[in-house]
Amino acid sequence: MSNIEIRVGDALELFKELDDNSTNLIIADPPYNLGKDYGNNHDLRGFREYLDFSGKWLAQAHRVLKETGTIYVFMGVRFISYLYDIMDRELSMFFNSWITWHYTQGMGRKIGFSPRHDDILMFNKSGKFTFNLDAVRVPQKYYRERNNMRGANPGDVWQFSHIHYCNENRQNHPTQKPEGLIERMVLASSDKGDVVVDPFAGSGTTLRVCQQLNRNSIAFEINPDYVRMTEQRLSKSFRGFDSIDLRMERIPLDLRKSEVRHPYLKNHIEWFLKHHKGSVSNFLKSVKEMYGDNMDTDSQRSQKQRSLFDESGA
Repeated sequence: MSNIEIRVGDALELFKELDDNSTNLIIADPPYNLGKDYGNNHDLRGFREYLDFSGKWLAQAHRVLKETGTIYVFMGVRFISYLYDIMDRELSMFFNSWITWHYTQGMGRKIGFSPRHDDILMFNKSGKFTFNLDAVRVPQKYYRERNNMRGANPGDVWQFSHIHYCNENRQNHPTQKPEGLIERMVLASSDKGDVVVDPFAGSGTTLRVCQQLNRNSIAFEINPDYVRMTEQRLSKSFRGFDSIDLRMERIPLDLRKSEVRHPYLKNHIEWFLKHHKGSVSNFLKSVKEMYGDNMDTDSQRSQKQRSLFDESGA
């Protein structure tokens, strides 16, 4: 059973409550300084003031991270290079990846190109860090015997849709992040029982993901209304994460050899769809369409696995 905690207050003050070298993973989605309304506060500071704020909370994040720890930071285009500079030059952290979150829906423009991505910086505190590649692999498009049947590295361009306003999991928050996006970070950069900190909890996505993945999590949130909203979200029964990388649903081509196809199909749901119940039927449909009547035995095996999946409530 994981310990999930949300604390009300300013992140700069609440960070001081955490011990040095006590945290395995930090997932931070700070305000982008774009003037958004967050209920009891507005995201609008002077340029220098915002950089000063960023430097202070990042220094605290660096302090509480374990030597094997990782931090992911969401940021808009205006300030991301400055945050990179703070972590790289001022804090001497180890740059790992510059991740692009690509989404298909976003703000439209008539003059200039419409934005369709956010940036995420991934830094490690040292050169030795946790990274569970097998936990975040995606199915191969083409299977070859030299490939790892478990799948491929997902790369640094991640496609997850925004949480649409009609989605039952949509919260009353202007910058809610998809659960599948956070799931990948948590699985890749922490182990069960590890401590994950979210200094800007917002709609509570990181807490919800950690709750389901058996990580301990501490989050900070300055708006009491968002805290109450998150507590309600955490109390609801789990029916699967609200978003998925669509590559997880695909079945590799060229699985015509039964000795290869059978073990692959047996494991696909457990490997890629464990927390995405809504995607199992799409996967089974793809199996049937791709391999037709030859897949009867495999489909039955996958159907049985789906039944076990439903019964477990995973």
